[in-house]
Amino acid sequence: MSDGVAEQVKKFVFKSVNSRGGESDVESLEIFIPEQLQASYSFYTWPAAPVLAWFLWEHRRELPGKRILELGSGTALPGIVAAKCGAVVTLTECASLPKSLQHVKHCCDVNGLQPSQVRILGLTWGLFLSTIFSLGPIDLILGSDCFYEPSVFEDIVVTVAYLLEKNPHARFLCTYQERSADWSIEHLLHKWRLQCEHIPLSNLGAESGIDINELVRDHTIHLLEITRA
Repeated sequence: MSDGVAEQVKKFVFKSVNSRGGESDVESLEIFIPEQLQASYSFYTWPAAPVLAWFLWEHRRELPGKRILELGSGTALPGIVAAKCGAVVTLTECASLPKSLQHVKHCCDVNGLQPSQVRILGLTWGLFLSTIFSLGPIDLILGSDCFYEPSVFEDIVVTVAYLLEKNPHARFLCTYQERSADWSIEHLLHKWRLQCEHIPLSNLGAESGIDINELVRDHTIHLLEITRA
């Protein structure tokens, strides 16, 4: 239970099998995500989040010491994986949604993360309040299914554009679930001088024996890397 609301805990298992000299070395990580029943948006792990989390897991050797910011964290699965792999992570949710911020903290507590590993901040897309100016240096920005409601697309893009201007060597890794053929942020990226590259997902999970089709099921998930143009 969280704040008296019924919840279920979902387990995500990330693993990798390395063969050396005829022997197999298995690395694994278990993440537990509490989800509130009959809740929406930030209290549920949407299909794009495990895809981004798996991508981070398969690049875990690059994560120790990296300064990572997750936008619209929700249940924070990608950010928690990054923290467990040695990154210093800032998880954010809308500043006007205190229950969502509390749930992010709840997810971190369930997985035994310490304040030295993660911090949780209120950050509202498109608003330049004190929080965004106090973030400090960033190496990597994460977002899973942020591009859900078209009315806030530009708020997200302008926020990312500002963060990348302040951290020109950083990049924004974003997974999204294709819901409409009309979905596009290309004109917004051009307007705010950003560029986008699609990262293929066909080999995702191969080193762990995971079938990407089983991971995404009947959804179409894309992974984008957005940087300054």
